[in-house]
Amino acid sequence: MKKFEEKTTKTTPIYDGKIVKLQVDDVMLPDGQVAKREIIKHPGAVAVIAVTDEGKLVLVEQYRKALERSIVEIPAGKLEPGEEPAMTARRELEEETGYGAHSLTYLQTFATSPGFADEVIHLYVAKDLYNIDNKAALDEDEFVELIEVSLEVAQSMVADQRIFDAKTAFAVLWLAAHLENNL
Repeated sequence: MKKFEEKTTKTTPIYDGKIVKLQVDDVMLPDGQVAKREIIKHPGAVAVIAVTDEGKLVLVEQYRKALERSIVEIPAGKLEPGEEPAMTARRELEEETGYGAHSLTYLQTFATSPGFADEVIHLYVAKDLYNIDNKAALDEDEFVELIEVSLEVAQSMVADQRIFDAKTAFAVLWLAAHLENNL
């Protein structure tokens, strides 16, 4: 048995959407008590810390309905069924920024909201960027603006909450720790 494991005794599907599924699980707690867990199932995603030859971080600004505001983020997107995360990373980088990368390095995978969702993000670092002449189109319901900023500007965007999501804040911290080491 895993430490503090909660054994699922019943799963009730609530919603099966385009991106997420919602279910309620009845669980047996380690102390024998019973509880309910509302869980969002997600296919997973990728995010890309893309850095230009000049050391600028490549970002996109887009509206996030759940927050009712625009925020600035690193390029990211969900995994398609059967798609390898590295392929998704290359696709999302191209679609959202018009860049390709000669160097794409896996950094790590992390959970986004483990209290209620199983989504994980596979994080990559893209270097040796090049412009793609005929870039792939954005999704039909996606509107983004490309922004390239220095580390100092990115840090100020975290401070004033234009950068408001964890994956992008992590990217800024990672860049601060690695930029002086030439990535």
